[in-house]
Order: sequence, then C-alpha cells, then structure tokens
Amino acid sequence: MSEISVKIDMPTEHMQKIFGMHDAYLKKLERDFHVSIVDRNGKVAITGKEEDVDKARRVLEQLTIISQRGNEIEEQSVDYAIAMGKEEQEDVIAQIDGDCICHTVNGKPIKPKTLGQHQYVEAMRKNMIVFGLGPAGTGKTYLAMAMAITAFKNNEVSRIILTRPAIEAGEKLGFLPGDLQSKVDPYLRPLYDALYQIMGAESFSRNMEKGLIEVAPLAYMRGRTLDNAYIILDEAQNTTPAQMKMFLTRIGFGSKVVVTGDASQKDLPAGAKSGLDVSVKVLSKLEDIAFCNLTSRDVVRHPLVQKIVKAYEDFEAREKSRAMAKGKRR
Repeated sequence: MSEISVKIDMPTEHMQKIFGMHDAYLKKLERDFHVSIVDRNGKVAITGKEEDVDKARRVLEQLTIISQRGNEIEEQSVDYAIAMGKEEQEDVIAQIDGDCICHTVNGKPIKPKTLGQHQYVEAMRKNMIVFGLGPAGTGKTYLAMAMAITAFKNNEVSRIILTRPAIEAGEKLGFLPGDLQSKVDPYLRPLYDALYQIMGAESFSRNMEKGLIEVAPLAYMRGRTLDNAYIILDEAQNTTPAQMKMFLTRIGFGSKVVVTGDASQKDLPAGAKSGLDVSVKVLSKLEDIAFCNLTSRDVVRHPLVQKIVKAYEDFEAREKSRAMAKGKRR
C-alpha cells in the first residue's frame, strides 16, 4: 500500500500542548500509528499508509478540540485518545470532555476522562444506588465526591455523608494513640483530601460544623435513617455482608448512594466474605441500582499506575486459568 500525506490546520499554541514537552506525545502518536508527523508552517503534515494516517488525523483533531476548550493535554489524555483511535471510537474523547461535573476551589474543571468514567457519572445521575467497582486510580471516589458536592450546592440534597469501614492493618485501634476521632481519622483522610480540593478547607469546615457534611466510620451508621442525603461508602470491599446490608438499609427518602470498592484489594481476615462481593450477586437484577465496572483503561493517575494495574490483572487472570486447569486434571 502506497503512502499518502495529509495536512490539518492547528494553531501553534495548541500544537505545542498536543505535541508535548520535547515532542514526547508526538512521538507516541507516530510510534502507535506508524506515521510521520511534522509541523509545516502552521499546518500539521501526517505521512504514512492511508488507514494509519486517517486514524492519526482523527485523534489529532479530537485532541485539538479538547485543547481549544482550555484543557491541559496530559499523557493520560494522549494514551487514551490513541487507544480509542485504534478502536475507531476517537469521537467519544470530545464528547466525554464536554461533560463537566463541577470545578475545584482553584477553578479546575472536574470531568470524566474515559468512556468508563463517563458511563459511571451518567449512572450516578440516573440511579438511586450506584456501585463503582474497579482498581485504584479510576476516579471512583473522586467523581462520586464531585457529584455529591454538586448535588449539595444545587440543593438537591441537604447533606453529604461519607463513610468507610475502619479495617485495621496490623494494628488494633485500641492501641493507637489519641482519642477515638484521632484513631479513625487516618482511615478517612482520603475523603477529607478530596473535599478540601473540591470545596476548599473553609467551606468544608463551615458545613462540617453545621452537620451538613459528615465523615465517619461505617460503624457510626448503625441504627440511623438517612433521608435527603448524598451518601458515599468508600472501600466497600472491606465490609462484611452484615455491614453492607446494614448500610444499604439505612437509606431514606430523597437520598442517593454511591458504593465504591476494588475487589482485588481486600483487607478482610483470611476466609471472610466481602460484603461488596455478596451485594453484587444479590442486587444485580434490582431496578434503580447500577453496577459500573471500571478497568485498567480507566486509570487516570500516572501512566505507570495503569501499567501496574494491567500487569496485576493479567497475572491474576493467568493464575485463575492455571488453577482451573489444575482442577480439571484432578
């Protein structure tokens, strides 16, 4: 197949962002699509086989749209655009980017960055209870927090309740220094961090003092009925079936619930069942409950994190296949 060359218009300021520092992103595009990309007097020339050139062109056009909206082009954005381009789904990139949930206290927009995250956000908008399942770095808790704060600011709910099971990792709570609050605060620190970033420390403290925002261990939920609240249960893989049932039966009128967890990172005692695993089996056919499964492709942290998650997924799949094959031989 003979080579072709096409040119696309791209303003210099966007070209600099899309090409990356020392043309790092440009080299990724060239390597993954087997094309040559050069700047020719304010136009980008793409040379290669027709099919490859067409894919690279469409990806560059989508990245240009994102850049024109004022977004920084990050390595994760380029990697995901390339992956979508190879599957001829590059059009979803600009569509996803147009879905802004809210802004951080510094004015940075919070948006889904992958198709899986976009589907997760849509599920939270449409359903009363949503389970966000997937590995670390997929934005499960952060996006749920952004949705909760947006609903709170829009007066859709009157309070936000954030909770986590306080699973002990090698140390008993009773032996840790300080009062009860200082003992459990480390377990809840990731929730505080997200709240500070999105709301700002002053706004968070003011609403916390009024009782409009509550961050507490899961054990504090027992015996309560939670009306007109946005409730997030984080690290749900560390709940027992009894704890999960207790939590889900706290829900009152006008409330929304998001349950997040990573089934591959349980800290429960050996042999103990996870309340998250049981709930997936028990509740999967009920209406107004959605299950969103995020994968390594939805990881939005450092690209190396995505590779680590993918490596573990592949390893666990191989181990499962070996165990099944060994069982059949018996």
